[in-house]
Amino acid sequence: MSPVPKFLNLYSMYMAKEKKRLDNSPDNTTSLSGNAHLKDLSELMQILNEEYNQKKLDGYGMFLYGVILKKLDLTQLAITVFLECVHLCPTLWSAWLELAPLIQDIDQLRGLSLPKHWIKPFFIGHALIEIFVNESGISLFEEIQLAGFSKCLYTTSQIAIAYHNKRDVDKAIEIFQQILAADPYRLENLDMYSNLLFVREQKTEMAHLAHKAVEINKYRPETCCVIGNYYSIRGEHQKAILYFQRALKLNPKYLSAWTLMGHEFMELKNTNAAIQSYRQAVEVNRRDFRAWYGLGQAYEIIKMPFYGLYYYKTATQLRPYDSRMLVALGETYEKLGKNSNALKCYQKACNVGDIEGFAMLKLGNLYEKINDRENAVKAYKNYVLDERSSSEKQSLINAYLYLAKYYRDTKNFEEATYFAHKIIELDETNNEAKTILREISDARVKQSEDINEVSMDESIMELEPEVSVAADVIEDLEMSLALE
Repeated sequence: MSPVPKFLNLYSMYMAKEKKRLDNSPDNTTSLSGNAHLKDLSELMQILNEEYNQKKLDGYGMFLYGVILKKLDLTQLAITVFLECVHLCPTLWSAWLELAPLIQDIDQLRGLSLPKHWIKPFFIGHALIEIFVNESGISLFEEIQLAGFSKCLYTTSQIAIAYHNKRDVDKAIEIFQQILAADPYRLENLDMYSNLLFVREQKTEMAHLAHKAVEINKYRPETCCVIGNYYSIRGEHQKAILYFQRALKLNPKYLSAWTLMGHEFMELKNTNAAIQSYRQAVEVNRRDFRAWYGLGQAYEIIKMPFYGLYYYKTATQLRPYDSRMLVALGETYEKLGKNSNALKCYQKACNVGDIEGFAMLKLGNLYEKINDRENAVKAYKNYVLDERSSSEKQSLINAYLYLAKYYRDTKNFEEATYFAHKIIELDETNNEAKTILREISDARVKQSEDINEVSMDESIMELEPEVSVAADVIEDLEMSLALE
């Protein structure tokens, strides 16, 4: 009955029940949290509850009690128990890691009563990055490094994760490479590094990383995710799914595997399986914006825009300064006919920094749709000035065409000619651009003729007084001749 064997006994009971539940589930698709666990864990819950009420649990017992409360979605009670746990045993890092996902925002983090211990800044930095307050997280970990933890690879990896969250891909890759150079056998966060290589489409580096991970330990979830990403970039989506499923067999709460598997099912057009995977990812961590965004996309595909709107809204709340979320939300509002809401989303996406370069185009399209020509012209001009627009040839042509027509209609032939020639540079066979140029040419000829007529009339008007004087002189001469 002493604390160590008591904890080992209770934790073994918990692990045995979890293993039995997973073995009985067909393919890890049963719910990872919720009241479904209550029946399996009722005996263990009763023991821990009695011990907790009698103040007999030590820090490790509190940790196990908190894990079960969290699994049953008793969030507030779980936070209380984890806080008690870290006060009793501050160096139990697992308790801090279980507590971090339960914190929703920076105000809640500030309101926590945390122990005054050297490990506290590590937790605060970790939690800040979890809630995407990346700049503050980076600053705090840099301070920790200066305080004597410069060689601690955990702090360096957290900074890399923060840069990953900020979409600063090159900086994040650079830091991960430094980590691998310092410790070639470190597998933690290697799946995130492979995600970054995937984004940069560095197939060779991904192949080397996959081989290296297998040599170190092929039975680690991180290794399975790296291999899954490798097959994904090669377009072998079925093999990628197989490795993500292996990762989940090793760790059913492995967030990256659920989310990435959802992406693979989307590639295979298996929307129902994708929805299931994204839902599991959300159950593991409700702040995984990629899973919420994936759910929005999936429901959009199956023509359920109101569901999609809910999931996109949630993703936007988690990442309010991510233009991709705002553009997706704006598109859904547009489909539902709520143009004013869609405009706000596109405008905010432009203001926060358009990651993919589509927000300004969407804004121009919507202004064109509602016949707001002045604002449409402003949006399209900004879009065509963006270097990234060159990759979307047809969208660029459409924007140039709208601008050419607008300036043609407003008689600004210089601008209209400029934009029409831009279209022909991209597509020599574009008949609309050629028509606009012919119309401009005809209009200029007509304008020139009108100017000539006006100048002739003006010349005649200028000569009229002189003609009148000459006529008077002739009349006087005729009269004088008649008198003679």
